[in-house]
Amino acid sequence: MNSSPPKRTAKHLLASDLRGIAQLGSQATAGIARIVEGVHQSIWDRLGVPGGHAPGQTRGITGLAYRSVHGVNRLVGDGLQALLKRLEPLLAADAQTQQASPQRAALLAALNGVMGDHLLASNNPLAIPMSMRWQDHTLDWQDLPPDFAPSGKVLLLIHGLCMNDLQWQASHKGQPVDHGQSLAAALGYCPIYLRYNSGLHTSQNGRELAAQLELLVRHWPVPVEEISIVAHSMGGLLTRSACHFATEQTSHWLPLLKNIVFLGTPHHGAPLERAGNWIDVLLGSTPYTAPLAKLGQLRSAGITDLRHGHVRDEDWMGDNRFHRLPDQRLITPLPAGVNCFAVAATMAAKRGALANRLIGDGLVPLHSALGEHSDPRRDLGFAKSEQLICYRMNHMELLSSPMLTQQMQDWLKPAKPSKAVKS
Repeated sequence: MNSSPPKRTAKHLLASDLRGIAQLGSQATAGIARIVEGVHQSIWDRLGVPGGHAPGQTRGITGLAYRSVHGVNRLVGDGLQALLKRLEPLLAADAQTQQASPQRAALLAALNGVMGDHLLASNNPLAIPMSMRWQDHTLDWQDLPPDFAPSGKVLLLIHGLCMNDLQWQASHKGQPVDHGQSLAAALGYCPIYLRYNSGLHTSQNGRELAAQLELLVRHWPVPVEEISIVAHSMGGLLTRSACHFATEQTSHWLPLLKNIVFLGTPHHGAPLERAGNWIDVLLGSTPYTAPLAKLGQLRSAGITDLRHGHVRDEDWMGDNRFHRLPDQRLITPLPAGVNCFAVAATMAAKRGALANRLIGDGLVPLHSALGEHSDPRRDLGFAKSEQLICYRMNHMELLSSPMLTQQMQDWLKPAKPSKAVKS
């Protein structure tokens, strides 16, 4: 009797996660020890006691104690990493039947958003690689699913900071809402969802997205007629960054890009990151609290890019991203020849100075989401007919608004050909 194929079960923890968690634990221990030693030496400095060879280091018996902590932690951490790496193939023996759960995907997305740059730099297996996804599966262009039969109209949906592609599946008053599926059903798109490490610099992700879109056009099973993008929050900055890189090289996908819908994108930054930057400054203002500023500096490169809305390498390269600096971005307009639409939400009931600058949707102020700027060179110039303000709505509700789904259908539906005038 033939046995049925093994059932794919959702796993909250995969084999490689154990090694990633152990690595983070070891690094956290080392980081805490450095902070404590820094506070210790700050007190000694006030008493005139010299420190070690590097700033924040103690000397003598005290220094020996801290070095011992670091040495033991390093030995234990390296040993545990080696052991788990050897055990990983055994723990993952049932990999064919493993499928990550939505809970794991959400946790990993949040972790990558907060410290994804560190995860990648330390080769931590918890770092998320960028991928195109269809029906909750990563697309492998060399081995496409047998039931993958796309149209020539591609709709790419890009999530925001600390999020993942599964969170486009939202609900409104108990009813499911998925902007991608709705637009696909109404307008004939094939919806593809991007998953990426939102803790990296926006320009790093933008460059990778440009490359992935080039591969998509090259390997799409049928000729691509058009590409449209719906981007939420940071995803909009990522989209603009990819377009910038595509204009600098011979790109086959950019001429096919027809529409971009920006949902709550902080085109000119978000005040909450600027507030976090103030915390860095305040903690670093006294010798006693300066070592604690390292806690505030756990914020990823992706988060600090939101301070002013960076989209290019030049916007951040050469600067200490934790220093309080003025807006020094290069002028980066919207891509030419593409229909661009801006959606902004506000928890206020109407527009006003407070709603525009501070309240916004709880994360992004109205003027930033609409691309408005007091400097005419930086104003993105969305036409009024290509703007939508959603009142009494917060940042996350942009993902679950049926009204917004309808508006996007109206924006993206093909224009009716004009009737010929009879002579």
